[in-house]
Parts: sequence; structure tokens; C-alpha cells
Amino acid sequence: MTVTGPQGFRAAGVAAGIKASGALDLTLVVNDGPLDVAAGVFTRNVIKAAPVLWSQEVLKQQRLKAVVLNSGGANAATGPGGFQDTHATAEKVAEVLEAGAIEVAVCSTGLIGERLPMEAVLAGVDTAVKALDTSAEASLNAAKGVMTTDSKPKQAFAKHDSGWSVGGFAKGAGMLAPNLATMLSVLTTDAVVDKATLDRALRAATHVTFDRLDVDGGTSTNDTVLVLASGASGVEPTEAELTGLLTAVSHDLVLQLRADSEGATKDVDVTVQGAESEADAIAVARTIAEDNLVKTALFGSDPNWGRIAMALGRVPARIDPETVSIAINGVTLFAQGMPAADRSEADLTGRAIEIVVDLGVGASAATVYTTDLSHGYVEENSAYSS
Repeated sequence: MTVTGPQGFRAAGVAAGIKASGALDLTLVVNDGPLDVAAGVFTRNVIKAAPVLWSQEVLKQQRLKAVVLNSGGANAATGPGGFQDTHATAEKVAEVLEAGAIEVAVCSTGLIGERLPMEAVLAGVDTAVKALDTSAEASLNAAKGVMTTDSKPKQAFAKHDSGWSVGGFAKGAGMLAPNLATMLSVLTTDAVVDKATLDRALRAATHVTFDRLDVDGGTSTNDTVLVLASGASGVEPTEAELTGLLTAVSHDLVLQLRADSEGATKDVDVTVQGAESEADAIAVARTIAEDNLVKTALFGSDPNWGRIAMALGRVPARIDPETVSIAINGVTLFAQGMPAADRSEADLTGRAIEIVVDLGVGASAATVYTTDLSHGYVEENSAYSS
């Protein structure tokens, strides 16, 4: 069990008829308490989907009874009507759960620019409520209900020695450069925690996990990560313990998202160390991760460190060419302004690739998780809306 692994949660994933394929397309996660504390982080894209705008508003009180999510349509760039659809969805969930709409977050994912088939959505809520359960099957169906181009569901769970736990699911296979979130993810915990602590812990966890996943530089209109706390374990962890377990579960989900990202044949860690600040380290790592020339070289298993040097050299960070070193899979190929080894010494034939750049000007470091750029990515995304 994952999202229902922590005590106090039920979930369901059903086929509401939003997708023409008949696949699972509506998910409901319910917090049965006794606490209803929640926190969330959202996309920084200026063009925010209606469910993001709704959920940002309801999260101001940091209380949630439930989250309803749909795949098969993003409900983004749909104007006032799209927001009314989101409101109606929350109202429907609130009605059947005997709660208030302000206690219901809404998330959507799919093609941008089209209204949702609301008759199917609202009927799907009724179906989902009847299917709510704490079982492993319910957790799995909840994870499946948010899939779009994902080839498999992503779930994670971890339990602390003192008896409380964190579980959750995520979806996302493209448009991944989240800026505090990634596509859609719901995390649950049965820890006893107050609002401020949960918010800080989530932000600290996402800062080094979801926010460091960068497959293609695309920040979605719908990116959302939510965490719900039921307090059902009766255990109150320290903030450090809560942050640690949230980070571990989030990191697990991020690696699953990367492995299943569209067309990926390489799992790439870009680590920048020796930076003057963490902001510099992140900026350099992200620029390398997003550079198409770097990504296509990696697809070809080509240890072309010159492309990495080109990419990092265009970042507005403190960089001294004489102190920079570049290593790929443990082999230092560039140092002190010149080649340090023959590039053929770096073996990139496997799936895992580690790029380590040492700027040599400070003590800060950061890692960004990315992939290569393959034929499969181009083919899948060129045909997505059709």
C-alpha cells in the first residue's frame, strides 16, 4: 500500500469515461483524520490551470478532506468556464463526502485547452466514492487514474521506526521542469503535525527532489504536489524526521518519473559542486540538463565533454575556466582549462550516467535529475494531441 499505507486514508481510481480508451481516469484520495492538515506546492508557470488556481486558494487554510484528480484533460487555458468546472467538481466531492468544497483540492492532467466532459466527471465522483478503500489495489488504481503518457504507475512508501509513515503516488512523463512541483503528486502521512511544520517540511523536501527533476525544460500549467496529514498514528515526529521521510519518498517518486519519462534511454544525474552559492549550482546543473546538444550526445553514448563546457559557460554564475573540472561516469575529462583524459575512457554504454562539474570557486552543490533526448521523445510529443 502506498497512498493508503499511512493510517487514516482511503483511495480509489475509476474509469469515469473522460478518456475515450476506457482507461482509469479519475482518482479520489480521502483523509479520514483525526487531523486534516495539508500543504501544497504548485507550478510557477504564469498560465495556471483552473484546478491549480482553485487548489491554491483552498490550501490557504491548510486543511483538506479530499483530493480529486483526473487525467484525460488538463482544464488549462479554458477561461471562466473551466474554473466553474473545477468548482463544480469540488462541490460534488464535498456533497458526497458531507464536507465543504473548501476542503477539497482538485488536480487535472492531459491536453491543454479543452473543457472536461463534466457529466462523466461528476458521475465518476459517485463511482469513486463507492470504490474508496484502504487496500493495495485501491492505492494502485489511484496511481493509475492519473496516468497520461506514463507507461506505468509510480508509487512509494516509507515507515519510520517510531510507527508513523509517508506514502504517495505521482504521474508525469514529459513537460518536466517543475519549479517546486512535478505534474501531479499526492503524498499522505499519518504523523501528528501542525500546519506550519508540514508546510516547511514539504517545501524542503520538494526543493531537493521534485524541483530537481528536469527532463525537457517544460514547466507544466498543472504541476501540483500535495501532502495530507491524518495524525492517525498518534506519533509526532520532529521536523527533521518528517522532512527526511518526505524527502525519501519524494526522491523515490522522482527517480521513477525520470525512468519512465518519454523516450528516455539514459538516466542522468548532473551534479555541480564547488559553486559560490546553491543558486549558482542549480542554475549550472539545470542548464546542462536542459541543453539539447548535451542530451543528444548522451543519447548516442558520446562522452562529448565539450558540449557540457559550452552549456555551463553560458550560465550567469561565477565561473572561472581555469578552476572548472568535468567528469563523466567517474572519469575526469576536462580540468584546468584543458583536456584531462581521452574521452573514450568514459563508458556511457549503460543507462546510468553521472556528470560531475566542479566549479572550484566555493562550497555549494546541487544535483539535477534528467534524461537524454531520443527519437522516441520527439515522435511521442509530435503526435500527442492527435
